[in-house]
Amino acid sequence: MPESVASRVVLQPLATPLPLGFLALSVATVVFSAVQLEWVPPAEGRVAALTALGATVPLQLLASVMGFRARDPVAATGMGLLSGTWAVVGLTTLTAAPGTTSRGLAVLLFVAAIGMLVPAVSAGAKLVPALVMAVAGTRFAVTGGYEWTASAGWKATAGWVGIALAVIALYAALALELEGSHGRTVLPLGRRGPGRAAVQGEGSLSPGDLAAEPGVRPQL
Repeated sequence: MPESVASRVVLQPLATPLPLGFLALSVATVVFSAVQLEWVPPAEGRVAALTALGATVPLQLLASVMGFRARDPVAATGMGLLSGTWAVVGLTTLTAAPGTTSRGLAVLLFVAAIGMLVPAVSAGAKLVPALVMAVAGTRFAVTGGYEWTASAGWKATAGWVGIALAVIALYAALALELEGSHGRTVLPLGRRGPGRAAVQGEGSLSPGDLAAEPGVRPQL
């Protein structure tokens, strides 16, 4: 009789990368909103571009990588798409003349807005993070409307949606950080189903379930 071979799966505890990604998102959206709402001169768009490229893009890219390592496809996909989109927005803003618009950038923003629906819909077990993803997609869509039409109305709307996004992202980051540091929910995150069970220690960790996890099963 052949000897049975036991398999062992070792899980490395990882902190959630979402607070880092959401805080990086709030930084980029506020500085771009300041330009769109004309709180600062159009020439300050260069500062917004550098902020996105130097702060938001690398931090969200890191959050995306850590999301994959934590087997959280929503965090990984959402942060990765946000990072790539902000990179293009930052580079385009940095190289274009202040105050100009681009229909090519508008197309990118429209596609990114649709893409953000994937993590937004998939994060239904955590309503507040899902809301951040959805509003981020809305921010891209409205900004795309401004880039396509060069309309002052679209520009102002994009700025205010950006401010709303920052507020929601800051709340989500604070709630997740408090949850991690206190080991319990302090500010509501709208967790339900598997999301609620995970923080209450009710999620299943049976060998059969672990074998079906991405990175453990034979095929993704």
